[in-house]
Amino acid sequence: MTADVWLPLPADEIEGLPAPAESSLTYRFWDGGADFPADPADCVFYAVPYMTPMETAVRPLAAMTSVRVVQTLTAGIDHVQPGLAALPPGVRLCNAKGVHEASTAELALALVLASLRGVPGFVRGQDQEEWRSGFYPALADKSVLIVGYGSIGAAIEDRLAPFECARVARVARSARATERGEVRALADLPALLPKADVVILSTPLTERTKGLVSAEFLGRMRDGALLVNVARGPVVDTKALLAEVESGRITAALDVTDPEPLPAGHPLWHAPGVLISPHVGGSTSAFAPRAKRLLASQLTRFTAGEPLDNVVLTTG
Repeated sequence: MTADVWLPLPADEIEGLPAPAESSLTYRFWDGGADFPADPADCVFYAVPYMTPMETAVRPLAAMTSVRVVQTLTAGIDHVQPGLAALPPGVRLCNAKGVHEASTAELALALVLASLRGVPGFVRGQDQEEWRSGFYPALADKSVLIVGYGSIGAAIEDRLAPFECARVARVARSARATERGEVRALADLPALLPKADVVILSTPLTERTKGLVSAEFLGRMRDGALLVNVARGPVVDTKALLAEVESGRITAALDVTDPEPLPAGHPLWHAPGVLISPHVGGSTSAFAPRAKRLLASQLTRFTAGEPLDNVVLTTG
């Protein structure tokens, strides 16, 4: 039996990996293809291929009887959770905290600015050679509510700082204090939503957050508010959102949708006041160098018997 590490990138492209001769590890490249690179039973460290369907991500898990670590390259872990029950006890599941903050926060801000300033309409106007001048909302002087104040939520606030927002409120699973100010609990949303001009979703998808943005949630948003989703599609009740945007009461900018990918003919495509990007918050040029640094660091810790970073849960 060998001690295999399954990597979604060729090992020779990742600087800083422990040398196989010194670590007794054998690196195997698997990017989610039909054929496994080796016997899954020999895998001790599984780095899940990035941007593959859930069915692909979990396919080898049941056969990974020796695995000790499952490392995602995503901030969320919802795409591997269905396979965790098949794993032996004591397996550490780690996420990719530190990999996606910069690019996801960039996109969140881009979606806010594009939606408020009317950029989609300008693009359509350019296609039709129309000069669509006028007054448009600015981010300056707006009140922003960030729902999901983990590392991505904090990175979004970092990028909001220069834009002269009137107020930034923060909500997470539980209340706490930060250097920037108070983080409120999810239970405080009913009181906070009516005060926000822009609501940005950056929360993980859990049983508690699935359908969080319900008809009641949306109904508490103020008239003319903008909803931005860079979290996961199922955090939002799509039917309830459609009712609100089709009425023209609120607008939305969505990097993620439910269903996803959004199929042709779906009413969200042409709903008024909706801007859609195809789940590209993390898939930028910033991904590869950060992902490689994370894998090298985690495997160095693993071979040295040191605590791993970003442990979300341990099977048991």
